[in-house]
Amino acid sequence: MRALPICLLALTLSGCTLLNRSPVEPVESTAPPVKPEPVRPKAPRPAPVKIYTKAEALVGKPFRDLGEVTGEACQSSSQDSPPNIATARKRMQINASKMKANAVLQHSCEIITGAPDCYRQAVCVGSALKVTAQ
Repeated sequence: MRALPICLLALTLSGCTLLNRSPVEPVESTAPPVKPEPVRPKAPRPAPVKIYTKAEALVGKPFRDLGEVTGEACQSSSQDSPPNIATARKRMQINASKMKANAVLQHSCEIITGAPDCYRQAVCVGSALKVTAQ
């Protein structure tokens, strides 16, 4: 009695596999061949934004101050990974590149607690600069 359901199951499974092994006949297509889409040129990547940590490094270089720029990394709760200053610095560079800057004079990077919506937060502040070559 116990062997009957097992035999029926084996027969059903083998029957399903035989259905999938039917020979495949090539289908003749009357549609014209599809032309590949033209390849679009990739958008140029913005030049990397250099970070200066000391104002003395800018002495003798002509530059224009484009304004203050910040970058932040937030730790939402105590269970999340801690905020990273490197991430905040990278976001500051990204925000500076959006302002068409090619350099940032970093004023400060620190981790603060008690920020709204963040358990702890890494914040970097700097000045976005457009440094011209001499």
